[in-house]
Amino acid sequence: MRRLLACGAAAGPLYVTVGLAQVLTRDGFDVRRHALSLLSNGEFGWIQIANFLVTGLLVLAGAAGVRRALHPGRGGAWGPVLLAVYGVGLVGGGVFVADPGRGFPPGTPDLATGMSRSGLLHFVFGGIGFYALIAACFVFARRFAGQRRPVWTAYSVFTGVAFFIAFAAIASGSTSVVTMLAFYAAVVWVWIWHTALFADLLRA
Repeated sequence: MRRLLACGAAAGPLYVTVGLAQVLTRDGFDVRRHALSLLSNGEFGWIQIANFLVTGLLVLAGAAGVRRALHPGRGGAWGPVLLAVYGVGLVGGGVFVADPGRGFPPGTPDLATGMSRSGLLHFVFGGIGFYALIAACFVFARRFAGQRRPVWTAYSVFTGVAFFIAFAAIASGSTSVVTMLAFYAAVVWVWIWHTALFADLLRA
C-alpha cells in the first residue's frame, strides 16, 4: 500500500518538473499563448506524451493505494474512484494528442481550421479527468471536515473551487494572457494539493 501511495505522491512533481523543463527549452513555446498539451506536437512531442502516460499511471497506482488505505471509511469509496478517473484522463491525454495551434510548433498557423478526432478526444479525456479531480477535492474536504481538520478542509475546498474557475475559463475558449497564466497557476496548485494529500496519507 505504501508503494502505491508513494506513486501517487510522485506524480505531481514529475508532471510539473518535466513540463517546466519543456516550457523553458522548447523553441517557440510561450505560456502566455500556448497550453501545455501543445508540447505533445513536434520533434520532441514524445516527451510530453510520455509525461502524460507515466503520470497517469502513477495517479492510477496512487488511487489504488488510497482505496486500500481508506476503504470502507469516509472518502474511501468515491475518493479513489475520482482519482482513478483523473489518471485515466491523463493517460487518454497522452494517447490522443492535442492539435497543433496558435503558432506552435513553429510554422503552425495561428488560426485553427478545425479539430481532428485525436484533438477532440484529448479535450474530452482532459475535461473528464479535470472535473473528476475537482470532485475529488470536495470528497476529501468532506473527509477532513469529519476528522475536524479545518485547515485541510479549507485547503481542499479552495483548491476545488479555484481549479474549477480556472478550467472553466480556459474551456470557454478564452485565450487571454490572464486566463492562460491563471490556468497554469491552477494546475501547479492542484498538483501541490494532490501531492500533499498523498504525503498526508503516507504519514497516517
